[in-house]
Amino acid sequence: MIPFLNNKDAYTSNIMFNPFIPLHHLLPLRFKFLPESYVLKEKKEIKGLITVSPSRCPMKKMKIQRLFFEENCYEDAAELIQYVVSKYKAMGTTSFIVKIDDYLPELIKLFISRCNFTQISYEKLWKINECNIVEYNKKDFRQYKNSDASTVSNLYNESLLPHFRPLLSRDARELKESIFKGLSYYTEYRYVIEDKKSKNIEAFISIKTSDNENYILDIVKSSWQNIDLDMIISFAYSQIEKRNKKFNLYIKTKKFTQMGEKEEEFLNRKFECVQNQIVLTNSSAKIIKEEAGVKKFTAIGQFYTNCGANLS
Repeated sequence: MIPFLNNKDAYTSNIMFNPFIPLHHLLPLRFKFLPESYVLKEKKEIKGLITVSPSRCPMKKMKIQRLFFEENCYEDAAELIQYVVSKYKAMGTTSFIVKIDDYLPELIKLFISRCNFTQISYEKLWKINECNIVEYNKKDFRQYKNSDASTVSNLYNESLLPHFRPLLSRDARELKESIFKGLSYYTEYRYVIEDKKSKNIEAFISIKTSDNENYILDIVKSSWQNIDLDMIISFAYSQIEKRNKKFNLYIKTKKFTQMGEKEEEFLNRKFECVQNQIVLTNSSAKIIKEEAGVKKFTAIGQFYTNCGANLS
């Protein structure tokens, strides 16, 4: 399977071969902090793989991070999905979320019709070009601290459209950096924009990468604040450039936030949209098993710069 999961992928080397993973599977749900993977086997043949990762909020939420199966073997995919949903719901998980590229309509249909997921919104990635970089004031930015978690959590929840808050809201504990962050398969740099006079945090900035080549810029800001996106993009670009001279920068927009549409309109005039991911959630599932057998493969959760990207 490894060639299909991408030999250069940090996920493959750092998580799948992490010696701590077998012990991690034994931990109660409230102590889990790393992704966990399961394979579907028929005799000695591996038919597919699924990876889920936990949040650190009190009401446990899980994210389906990777899904790999033989092309057109949607029964195998359904069995993998329903297995992990049933398993973790029995352990106390309250909800699941998955993001799927819009060029995989059959897979989206599978999640909705067979696995009881509901489509709620979408996210987009926009490729940033170096020529668009502008000047910014360094004094407006500082490093994120764990003591900021409560404020940033409130800022994020306020930024959501009201009808999405029950499903997508985040607890402050989710935003605190774990002492085990060195075991993660990705690297993340966090910053805030802070008003120097009032000391109020106006925006939260996350720059994340799993391969030190492709970086995702994610911004949380209030709809009450008029913050220049070009300024934030320029800041993010400069922070990455300090560490890596050759890289790709992408910015994420979220339709389920109050400023989502305005941000899309702004970016659409200047940058190229390289990915559109449908966001789905689940509240129940059942296990189904049927036979299937084709030798081509379908995968979600990989990131390629020459096609529809999938890194979130």
